[in-house]
Amino acid sequence: RFSGTFVGNAESASPAAAASPPAVAAATVPAVPTIPVVPTVVGVPNAVAEGVLNPNEVKPPASGTRKARVLYDYEAADSSELALVADEMITVYSLPGMDPDWLIGERGNQKGKVPVTYLELLS
Repeated sequence: RFSGTFVGNAESASPAAAASPPAVAAATVPAVPTIPVVPTVVGVPNAVAEGVLNPNEVKPPASGTRKARVLYDYEAADSSELALVADEMITVYSLPGMDPDWLIGERGNQKGKVPVTYLELLS
């Protein structure tokens, strides 16, 4: 029996279940919090998502950067990624909230996301 979670026929509900506060709360308050929906236009990057993880607009952390040797060539899929050449050395670091399979890589003044599986992390 599910006490106070369903609103049903008044004849079949017991007086105690109908008057309980959980039944009133369940009827007036959504049980699941809602997630705000941000409208997007196809082909235009979402400003909220880009602002958080846009590698060109972030500074490397004061500590936590590492050197990495690139194991395989990698062609960047878009402008947020950094193309890699096997055996080159780059500096890498992670950002809060970033997918753990990716790091931010820097080579000179170029910066972008790089896949961790293409790297040998050093020191």
